[in-house]
This record gives sequence, C-alpha cells and structure tokens, in this order.
Amino acid sequence: MTAREPVEETNLDRYGNPPLPWSRADRALGTAMPSPAVTSFLGTVRPDGRPCAAGVGAVWLDADLYFTSSPDARKARNLAANPACTFSVRLEDIDIVAEGEAARVTDEETLKKLSAIYREAGWPAQVEGDGLTAPFSAPSAGPPPWHLYRMRISTVFGVASREPHGATRWRFAD
Repeated sequence: MTAREPVEETNLDRYGNPPLPWSRADRALGTAMPSPAVTSFLGTVRPDGRPCAAGVGAVWLDADLYFTSSPDARKARNLAANPACTFSVRLEDIDIVAEGEAARVTDEETLKKLSAIYREAGWPAQVEGDGLTAPFSAPSAGPPPWHLYRMRISTVFGVASREPHGATRWRFAD
C-alpha cells in the first residue's frame, strides 16, 4: 500500500455508485506494473504546446510512478522543458489517468531499487553510471543508457470497469 493518501476525494459517478476507495486503485497499480502485459502511456507537452504520447514500461512504488527514457527521446526532451505530464493505463478492473510532474532520478539507491524491480518483471536492467542499461529494450527506446524518471502524482482519476462500479478523482498534497 502507498505511504501517501489522498487529501481530497470526489465522486464522479453519475449513476449513484459510491466513491471508489483509493486502496483499489493503489492495489491495482502495485500488482499490475511492471508487466509486459500492461500497456501504459505517458503524455507530455512539446515545446510548441502540442501534446505528445508515448508508451512506457512503468513501476508503481510508494504512490509514485517510475519509467525510463532515452535522453534523446522526445518525451525526455519534453520533460526537460516542462515536467508536467499524464499517465494512462487500463488495468484488470479499473482505468487510471494520473496527472503530475516527472523529474529525472539519479541517486544510486533508487536506481538499484528500480532496476531490481524491472529485473523481477523480466527486463534485465542494471545500473550504469546515473542511468540504466540492459541488453534489450523496446524497439523505439534508442540505445542505452536510459534515464529513470519519477512522476510525482497530484491527481488521479479512476473508472471501475468491473463491479463495484464507480468513478472517482483523488487529489494529493504536494
């Protein structure tokens, strides 16, 4: 379970269902990711204001999302100019859209922790300098090393796709 709890919860369901508990979203994120079976998308903003979306292999840890990017990838360059981003994923019983800001992670302890999580999920990531490397990655990932990013969430929307149904917005303190 997460160390962070929402400071505000808003029921968005118009059919009379109660708000979804944050624990449902937190549990779904924590058990489903990282996995090659789960497709998730990072949304960033280009310097000219146009949106950009890219698939990412994400890890949910302590109410933060982690993902990697080549330093030359459009998403990394977008985040360097504007850290605001979104994250979207369809999980087994709940769809999630998160808003927040992402920043590069360079501390060795976090890099080691996340590379171990990625290895457990089947991607043989290793720490090299202030990034990650592996013998392979997504075909569009570019060459290693890859930078690790942490997305600090500020708002999460959840829409249940299985009973009990509902739709809820959770806001988090900075």
